[in-house]
This record gives sequence, C-alpha cells and structure tokens, in this order.
Amino acid sequence: MSMHEDQLEISEEAVRRLVAEQFPQWRDLPVRAVATAGTVNAIFRIGEDLAARFPLVAEDPAAVEAELKAEAGAARELADASTVPTPVPVALGRPGLGYPAPWSVQTWLPGQVATNADPASSTAFAEDLAGFISDLRRVDVRGRRFEGDGRGGSLPDHDEWLETCFAESEGLLDVPRLRAMWAELRTLPSVDPDAMCHRDLTPPNVLVRDGRLVGVLDGGGFSAADPALDLVGAWHLLDAVRREVLRDALRCSEVQWRRGMAWAFQQSMGLVWYYAESNPTMSRWGRRTLDRLLDDAG
Repeated sequence: MSMHEDQLEISEEAVRRLVAEQFPQWRDLPVRAVATAGTVNAIFRIGEDLAARFPLVAEDPAAVEAELKAEAGAARELADASTVPTPVPVALGRPGLGYPAPWSVQTWLPGQVATNADPASSTAFAEDLAGFISDLRRVDVRGRRFEGDGRGGSLPDHDEWLETCFAESEGLLDVPRLRAMWAELRTLPSVDPDAMCHRDLTPPNVLVRDGRLVGVLDGGGFSAADPALDLVGAWHLLDAVRREVLRDALRCSEVQWRRGMAWAFQQSMGLVWYYAESNPTMSRWGRRTLDRLLDDAG
C-alpha cells in the first residue's frame, strides 16, 4: 500500500540504468533496494559505500533540485559539526527513464536503524545522543533563525494540524486525554534562543550498534530552530530512566524539557493515524512515543 496519494515508484533496474547513464564511474557497482520505514525517499545502495535517495512524491523538478542542493549544503555543515558519523553528499542525479524528479547520492553508513535495534534501555546510547545534540548546539547560527511553519517555531501554530489529528485518531487513541495534554503544552513560552538542530531525531534516522549511537541520517534539515526540537529523541528513542540521563547531560530547563515533549507530541500525533495502514512501523513507534509522553505527564 502506498503511503502517499501521488507516490512515485522506481525499480532496482531503473536505478541501475540511471546510475550507469549519469554516473558511468559506478556502472559496474551492484544496485539493491533498501527496505526502510522512511516516508520521504526510496533508498538504494550503490556498491558498499554509496546510497541513492529517490523522492517518493512528485513535485516541480526545479523546486526539487533546489531543495536537494539546499539539503546537501546543510548535510555538509552537519557532517563537519558532528563527532557522530553522518552521510556526506556525493552527487545529484537528473530525472530520466520515466522517473520525473532529481535524486541524490550520498555516502552509506553502517549500523541498524533504531526501529530495528531499539536502544531505549542503553545508558551509553543516551549519553551518545546527548553528545550529538551538544555538538550541534555549539555550531554558530551566524544570524540564522527559524523559518517556515514546521516544527521548531511557535507551538500554537500547530493547533489546526493537531485538530485534524485528534479527529482522525478517534477510535485509535485516548483523544480526550491527548487534547487536554496539548492544551497545556501549547501554552509553554519560548525561552531559549534558536540553535542549530538536526530537526528529526526519530528511530529511522538513528543508527545503532551494540547499544551505541554510530550514525545519524537525514541531515538535510540541519538549521536553526527551537533547541527543544532535538529533544524529541528523548521520547522517540529512550525509556524513562535513560530520558533522565539525557536531560541531566544537556542540563535542560523545565520549560525547554516540556517544549521537547510538545514537539514530540506534535510529531507523533500525525504518525499514528496517517500511517496506520500504509506504514505500520511508523504508526507503532508514534503510538509508543505518545504512551511515553502520557506516562511522563502523569
């Protein structure tokens, strides 16, 4: 079942031909699809060291190309800032062979995504995650501030989206209790200056090996935002004990911590109902995050 109404499809054979045509230096490398719980790109490995990312939703090619170039710049900045490995952009592919959008190639990182290797009970992982977030917060924002209407700005800006989520979640979740929780979280004041954030520290974007953080994917959103935004990883990735390890390591204020709860809430409410049939893995970890938030709320 497709996750999006206008979802694009591309086969291994088409990717193999596009690679051979546009990047002949890789024509002899094997190409194979990667099964993921991601919702934005189809991923294909090229040999052992590269990964091609093909957008799943059709948009204006010029707009997609501009977005991919901006993401590549952000990913390079993230790679330079982080002591945890992150993918490095390598090349930009063109539409072709019936696939209508530009696509990208980046380095491949080894490790298991946290949807498959759950690090929730690893203190070492919580410490690694705190170190990663600290690395990012030390990057000079150079006058940049949050832009746009996504996560990372004003909490009340998301009221309309949450109303949609509450309506769609009837019969799936305890909507009255969740409404009451959002009514409180949305009033939290913004108390911290914007900082550089990964902006999507979710299980499919985190690589784990032996209970340690060994890589972080999807760095194209690295930009200035509410520093509480990267705290979503506390509830997406950690159990209650390890959340406190993260909180202590980052020395979060009460308001910042609770704003992290608000951003995790906003993200998770959309996952449970939207992906209930098309991406059950995504739906399940969204539900798990909401359960953790409700437990912390008491």
